[in-house]
Amino acid sequence: MDTLGSQVRSLFARQRPLMVMVTAMMLLAFACAVGMVVDDRTLLGVSVWVKPFKFAIAFALYGATLAWLLNLPHRGSRWTRLLALVFAVAGLTDVAFVAVQAARGTFSHFNNSDDIVNSVGQTIFGFGVLGLFAANLVIAVILLRQRLADRPTTRAIKAGLWLALAGMAIAYMVGFQGDQTARDANGRMVELGARHTVGATDDRPGMPITNWSTTGGDLRIPHFVGLHALQVLLLAAVVLAALAPRVAWLREEGSRAAVMGVLAGGYTGLLALLSWQALRGQPLTDPDVLTLAAGGALIAATVLGVAAVRAFHPGRGTTRARAAQPLQVPQEPVGAVQE
Repeated sequence: MDTLGSQVRSLFARQRPLMVMVTAMMLLAFACAVGMVVDDRTLLGVSVWVKPFKFAIAFALYGATLAWLLNLPHRGSRWTRLLALVFAVAGLTDVAFVAVQAARGTFSHFNNSDDIVNSVGQTIFGFGVLGLFAANLVIAVILLRQRLADRPTTRAIKAGLWLALAGMAIAYMVGFQGDQTARDANGRMVELGARHTVGATDDRPGMPITNWSTTGGDLRIPHFVGLHALQVLLLAAVVLAALAPRVAWLREEGSRAAVMGVLAGGYTGLLALLSWQALRGQPLTDPDVLTLAAGGALIAATVLGVAAVRAFHPGRGTTRARAAQPLQVPQEPVGAVQE
């Protein structure tokens, strides 16, 4: 089995732009963590360094996952390497702007101030967001009809990429929630062209760490859940592979792929439920009867789906099934069409 060190070296050799981005994000996250301790300035009630910290962590996780999956043998690798470069440059540019605005003690998102740094930065930031979305979209299309690994892992990758795109698209819905004004860390009132919160403004009380609203709906919640679908579903694939030697009906690759399909459907339902809840102006911490009923129905449907897979794949004939293999980063693109 390849060591973690060899896998990381392979990623740096074959997916250098993404791994450079990941490294830069990890360094920024550390710097922001220090900033939260030594800098007492705040925006909307939290440290100015919270937003770049969260962005750095999110991009490090997503970038590392994207580097791993694009290192799997696949057709169109020349194009996906180019798209990975686009994603890395756009990600570095956008998060750099978020960090610069934090250092200036002002808002990075929706800021309508006419100073030159903000005006130029907002333009670059907007193009960067489009670049991130477009790169992910084209990667998802290229990989749509390819088998990248075993069937459960391939299903997790494809569902995760499309759910991540849905999470990105949800971010554009904030523009329909109206503008607001808020005071920056320098004491100036700033006009903001949109807001994350539905039925309240972003300066109202929020949850610890995430700062998600506790007084209204918050579109950052489905945005977050969608973006990290790829990591969650891949982790589910790892768990299913680990369970396979001890659970007879999971030893067949087809049964694990079917379970992954159920889990992807359940995750899609969760994303829809959280979006619906946020758009109704309802805090995550205070669900009403409709939300609780929908959540219960979603859980029941997912459990029944897994039970149905269990019924149709009882574990007979498992001696003919291939043993589940742990996920690995390939060292050589064996069998891939390298373009």
